Amino acid sequence: MKRARVGVLVSGRGSNMMALIDAAQSADFPAEIAVVISNRPDALALETATERGVPAVCVDHKVFDTRELFEQQLDRALRADRIDIICLAGFMRILSPWFVGQWEGRILNIHPSLLPSFPGLDTHKRALDAGVKFHGCTVHLVTRELDRGPIIDQAAIAVRPDDTPDTLAARVLTAEHELYPACLAKVARERINASEDEQAGRSEAG
Repeated sequence: MKRARVGVLVSGRGSNMMALIDAAQSADFPAEIAVVISNRPDALALETATERGVPAVCVDHKVFDTRELFEQQLDRALRADRIDIICLAGFMRILSPWFVGQWEGRILNIHPSLLPSFPGLDTHKRALDAGVKFHGCTVHLVTRELDRGPIIDQAAIAVRPDDTPDTLAARVLTAEHELYPACLAKVARERINASEDEQAGRSEAG
C-alpha cells in the first residue's frame, strides 16, 4: 500500500508526535512518519523519536540570523526527505506566509480548543473563565492566518465543575492523541487517492 510521507515538527516532549508514530505502526495506516524535526536541540522528542526508529534532526532556529533563513533550511530538510504532509506537534514557532505558501494544503496543526473559540495561547484557562460547558481540540489545515485554517475534525469533552486548567488540559490531551492520527489518516488517504486518480488520468490521456 502506498503511504504518504509525513514530517513532524516539534519543539518539546512530543506527546502528539508519539501518538502519530504509534498509529503509523499499523500496516493499514496510510501514512508513515518519515522524519521528526525540532527547532530545539534539547527537545525530548528528538530522543524519543530516535528510540522508536524514526529519523530525527534538529534545525536550530537560533543559529540563523533571520526567520527566513531558518525556514529556508527547514524547507530544504523536508524536501530532502520527500515529505508529502507536515504535522505540527507542539512546534512553538509561527510559520511565515512564505513557508505556508510552499506547503499550502499540506500542513496540519492540532489546537487545544474547539476553534474558532479560543485561538492562541492559554486556551484551558480562558475556557474555564468563559464558563463554557464543552471544550476540546481541533485539527485544522494551517493557513497564513493563525488558527483560522479549514477544520478537519474536532473532539469535544464536557467541562467538569471542579476542573482546573491542568485537569482540563490533561483530558484534552488524551482526546488530541486520538483525534490527530485519525485526521492525518483522512488527509493522507485523500492525497493518495487524488494522486492515483491523477496518474490514471495521465495514463488514459497517453
